[in-house]
Amino acid sequence: MPLATTLRAGSLNCVFSIETEGPVARITLANPKRRNALSLELMQRLTEALSELGQKTDVGVIVVAGEGPAFSAGHDLSEMVDRDAQFYDDLFAACTELMDAVHAVPQPVIAEVAGVATAAGCQLVAACDLAVASTEATFATPGVRIGLFCSTPMVPISRAVGRKRAMEMLLTGEPIGAATAAEWGLVNRVAPPDQLRAEVDKLAARITRYSDHTIAIGKRAFYRQIDFSEPEAYELTREVMAANAGTADAQEGIDAFLTKRSPSWSGRRGS
Repeated sequence: MPLATTLRAGSLNCVFSIETEGPVARITLANPKRRNALSLELMQRLTEALSELGQKTDVGVIVVAGEGPAFSAGHDLSEMVDRDAQFYDDLFAACTELMDAVHAVPQPVIAEVAGVATAAGCQLVAACDLAVASTEATFATPGVRIGLFCSTPMVPISRAVGRKRAMEMLLTGEPIGAATAAEWGLVNRVAPPDQLRAEVDKLAARITRYSDHTIAIGKRAFYRQIDFSEPEAYELTREVMAANAGTADAQEGIDAFLTKRSPSWSGRRGS
């Protein structure tokens, strides 16, 4: 088993750790007393951390998790009282930049959701490429209850679960359980609490079997085509596949399949 290394960073309202073990980097929101609230500083630091991990050639998958009973309860409401317009603009710009960073890194990002994920916390789950939830996890966009509609969370949530289901979450603020979240497409799979991390590790291990270069190509193309019209999406993906087909890893994979052997990826991180 590879030795894990851990870095811990942050001020009182900006605490998280980064642990690397083999090709998997795990970012853990580590402020359970504040339910891992996404303060302005925390979102900025998380964006920086993702950007740095995205450049590491020995990282193939990034996991985002949370300590305590909450994955994240969303924005830190205590810093949102009696602020000027510029602060609010900066806050939601930082939130958008964090979600964009999840999509921008070449590695797949997996949300590991052990507990509550609400508002911007639910947004972060929806923005991640994959999500695994504990059977005890719940998800909600309760902003309507405090007069602050979850407008930015609706962006990835509506794309994950569809219009009618997203509107139900947004208009009622009522939470949904892990089984419903899986049925609606907000998470990929559900596991008992004591098996959650093992399930995430299993999913990460499946991904890191393959060429990281190929996965990065596919992830980038996925988010570029997802909101295109069908003709535009085909035009883009035709070009991407044509370029991908000529890469060393594609040629190695095809030859390995034809000759019935295991491929040796040149694009494999850490190889």
